[in-house]
Amino acid sequence: MSEIATTGTIAAIATAIVPQQGSVGIVRVSGDRAMHIAQTIFHPAGRQVWETHRILYGYIRHPQTQQLIDEALMLIMIAPRSYTREDVVEFHCHGGIIAVQQVLQLCLENGASLAQPGEFTLRAFLNGRLDLTQAESIADLVGAKSPQAAQAALAGLQGKLAHPIRQLRDHCLDILAEIEARIDFEEDLPPLDDNYIISEIDKIATQITQILATADKGELLRTGLKVAIVGRPNVGKSSLLNAWSKSDRAIVTDLPGTTRDVVESQLVVGGIPVQVLDTAGIRETLDSVEKIGVERSRRAASAADLVLLTIDAEAGWTQADQEIYSQVQHRPLILVINKIDLVQTRFIASLKYPNTINQIVKTAAAQNIGIEELEAAILEKVLSGKIQAADLDLAINQRQAAALTKAKTCLQQVQATIQEQLPLDFWTIDLRGAVHALGEITGEEVTESVLDRIFSRFCIGK
Repeated sequence: MSEIATTGTIAAIATAIVPQQGSVGIVRVSGDRAMHIAQTIFHPAGRQVWETHRILYGYIRHPQTQQLIDEALMLIMIAPRSYTREDVVEFHCHGGIIAVQQVLQLCLENGASLAQPGEFTLRAFLNGRLDLTQAESIADLVGAKSPQAAQAALAGLQGKLAHPIRQLRDHCLDILAEIEARIDFEEDLPPLDDNYIISEIDKIATQITQILATADKGELLRTGLKVAIVGRPNVGKSSLLNAWSKSDRAIVTDLPGTTRDVVESQLVVGGIPVQVLDTAGIRETLDSVEKIGVERSRRAASAADLVLLTIDAEAGWTQADQEIYSQVQHRPLILVINKIDLVQTRFIASLKYPNTINQIVKTAAAQNIGIEELEAAILEKVLSGKIQAADLDLAINQRQAAALTKAKTCLQQVQATIQEQLPLDFWTIDLRGAVHALGEITGEEVTESVLDRIFSRFCIGK
């Protein structure tokens, strides 16, 4: 992919296209033939100046037949003042499918190739406009599921991850230079202070550990939390989902077994995207359709990050609740005692349930009571896992975490090599490994296969 990205001209639709609904669709062209393509298919109305960072109004026509394709705006960005640092032209067409696809087809017929997923951003990286952490932050920003996730992505785009990583790498290079100088000019320089080198490596390793601690937070902000509401039939699971999501996503009746399948709702709790799954009531049944729903409920509970085991305050803890609990007790769990508006407070206080359950929330979902307490309990559960969702300066992804872990391991090996009093040549081997691993994060040291893996996850047109 990287060879494609450095040569030729590419084009793609850069906006989501919704049939009969899109108001504007953008076709983006980047490369040395971008201006030629623009001059071939775009006809400005009246006298307008073709210069960089100017928007022209006019018509897009087929160059051979002069058939009118669309009335459009055209934005010109001459290299290096563009997203890719190449000549870039954007055609802002009428939305929908036909007009935008026809404009794209004209660009392809006149010298452009269809862009691969993420190829515009890959070119921006290869041309030095972005480092690899910034490129990944763009993908995170596009896919952000909450304002906090978007803020974390913007922090990465502004270099708040790249800056400390580069500092750590430079520190490693300084230490490496000190060691290699002693190897090459041993007679002209004073001997190395082993304790000083170990101390400096300790400082770098400590900073790496601090950055690594943001990996879980970053994953949580990107993918969100999957929460399953489980329980026996008619305990108020669907009412709980409706009250929580402030909608009527789930059908609510007095009949047990109304919910036959898993109903999903997307929420944001304390800045964390949450996918809530309202599951069918878990019970033994002869109804074949309900039986499928029950089995899906069990699978949803086993795959959830957090289970809300819901019981009926009137019925108390039943044998059926105990059986369900035995199936989900291995998952992070909050007990939700629902329908508290139907019983006296002293009765709720006397309810018996397993002493292994340490987090309980009392709700009356039909009356919208206890929802804030439920959200607070979920956040407490998250924070108990040492995930600090409020600190948005750093939020590394899995690839970055793997590289940091590799760098930390290399540094620990350097310290072991020094303590074993091995020759200086041995010190440099793992120190170079740490430098390489840190360089993989920002892109100073990266292979084509890694770039392919990263940018293939982007959408076409970005």
